[in-house]
Order: sequence, then structure tokens, then C-alpha cells
Amino acid sequence: MARIFVTLGALSAALAVAAGAFGAHGLRGRLSPELMAVFDTAARYQMNHALGLLAVAWASRSLGSSAAAAGWLFVAGTVLFSGSLYLLALGGPRWLGTVTPLGGLCFIAGWAALAWSAARG
Repeated sequence: MARIFVTLGALSAALAVAAGAFGAHGLRGRLSPELMAVFDTAARYQMNHALGLLAVAWASRSLGSSAAAAGWLFVAGTVLFSGSLYLLALGGPRWLGTVTPLGGLCFIAGWAALAWSAARG
């Protein structure tokens, strides 16, 4: 399981850097300051949770598969939270705003699951 989360975390981090660069160089001046802030938030949360996936990979070596739930919640959170914000910033339908909080809940649940897994040892 550790290999999967290292792979997903590294790929997600690479995509977050690419998205940040695209936002800074390709979108600056094309999006309103408010939409730029939305795009930047998506990239920042994606990077933070890519690092969280690497933490899950590290933890799973000592905690076993009990940490896997946290990793899958981080993956779901990235798709739902960051994905919906990227799409909203780029002109996607407004209903995507209802998806974003679900991604946030996945992030919170992922961190709680990682804490629970560590506390259980």
C-alpha cells in the first residue's frame, strides 16, 4: 500500500506544481483576482494533501493497512475539493461549488483517520 500512496502523492505534487505555474503564468490577467484566489487555493490544498499522502505511505509501513483509509480520503478530497475549485475558477458550472465542501470533509476525515490509525498503533 505504501508504494501506491508514494506514487499518488508524488504525482499529485507534480500536478500541483504544474497547476501553480499555469495559474501564475498562464492565467494571471485572464482571471479576476477572486477567481485567481480560488485557483491558488486549489493548488495549495492539492500540494498539502500530496504531502499528506506521502505521510500516509510512511505511516503505513509501521501501522499497516489501517492508515490506508486516510490515503484514500486524501485522494477523494483532492479530486472533489481541488478539482471542483480548478473547474470553478476556469468557468465551470456554479453547481460545482456544492461539491467543494464534500472534498473538505474528506480531507478532515483523512486527517482524523490518520490520527486514529496512529493512536491505535
